[in-house]
Amino acid sequence: MLDQVDLSLKIEDDKEYSKKLKKLQLRLLGLQRALLDHKIGCVFVFEGWDAGGKGGAIKRVTESLDPRGFEVHPTAAPTGEEKAHHYLHRFWVNIPKYGKIGLFDRSWYGRVLVERVENFASEKEWKRAYEEISSFEKILAQENYIVEKFWFHISKEEQLKRFKEREKDPLKKWKITDEDWRNREKWDQYKEAVEDMIQHTDHKRAPWNIIEGEDKKYARVKTLHLIVKSIENKFEKKGIDLDSYFN
Repeated sequence: MLDQVDLSLKIEDDKEYSKKLKKLQLRLLGLQRALLDHKIGCVFVFEGWDAGGKGGAIKRVTESLDPRGFEVHPTAAPTGEEKAHHYLHRFWVNIPKYGKIGLFDRSWYGRVLVERVENFASEKEWKRAYEEISSFEKILAQENYIVEKFWFHISKEEQLKRFKEREKDPLKKWKITDEDWRNREKWDQYKEAVEDMIQHTDHKRAPWNIIEGEDKKYARVKTLHLIVKSIENKFEKKGIDLDSYFN
């Protein structure tokens, strides 16, 4: 699947990019008010290669929103206290309230990605996780939540380029770690894990969206477009008219 992604897609013109970005951000701001009024929650999952562009996309999604109506949850390795619970526990407690937006910068999919590749979970555990995760997301989708998942895909060559750029930039050097380089050495293993993840957990109620991330501008616009579309589709299914939020 990943080999078929067209990474040549891009937005050439900066003015076109700015225009599209602003239009989508304004649309999302109006939809944010509608989500609150109708008590619909949003769970947006951001996964992808290291330096794939997740952070930049999250920034563009949230920078024009009312900060009271969203939360971004960066996911790191579980703490000792978190390991004392089921692995989904720490994510359950961060699911947003109805009417709010939750963005997860990495997520419960660590179980079938990093924990699988690095042998932090047994084969039995990570294989079982596909059904556990799908059930978790099904519960949310049935309880008035929108669930959308994004995989930011770039080539191995583009990743290397971005790693080197980060090392040279004193303002971005903190973004590159020894762990990033170690993960890169296991590219093929992670790729296999990603393919399996998408195959087993891509459902209509919680779909995976592949974001062509080689061009950052294109990736940001596409992400915003898909988020806006997912919210609009939810309101359409409920028969709710959104016109009043944009007049």
